[in-house]
Amino acid sequence: MKKIILSLLSIFLLTACQKETDPRFSITGEGVGPITKTTTLAELKTLFASDSIVEPAANVQGQSTSEAIKIYEKGGKQLLSVSPTTDSIPVIANIRIHDPRYVTPEGVNVLSTFKDLREKLNIKKVITSLNNVVILIRDSDLYFTISKEELPAELRFVSSDIDMIQIPDKARIKYMMVGWN
Repeated sequence: MKKIILSLLSIFLLTACQKETDPRFSITGEGVGPITKTTTLAELKTLFASDSIVEPAANVQGQSTSEAIKIYEKGGKQLLSVSPTTDSIPVIANIRIHDPRYVTPEGVNVLSTFKDLREKLNIKKVITSLNNVVILIRDSDLYFTISKEELPAELRFVSSDIDMIQIPDKARIKYMMVGWN
């Protein structure tokens, strides 16, 4: 009887102690934390009322701009950079995630490596640019940039396509982005 009670108590403690993802920092198909595809720039001030929002100078003067709006925690740590559309009612076009607390359901964040991306997400395509490789995820608005500095020396200066198998597992993410428009 003691073993059964101890077993039940252990199971209860394990489930109670499991860390759930804070919805304020979740990255889903619908949004990033409180930001969704339909969030307007005006709504950012409400969504991040307890944080600091730094708008570009043109935006402060009432003019629209395509420059990123930076969102900081009250303690000064940058959470996100948000780039608006240039529509008449601007919504969010792109979000750059800076804070590692923002995490996908698979457990991927800005501190993840290429191995994490390969094992946990379904990679659609690798695009090679001058200084980076961009990793697109199948059926997702999420994408990642890895600096060519993370690649073997013989691949850093090539302009040809780089294949997924050429990227080292330990390559760190430079940018974690969500693109909606």
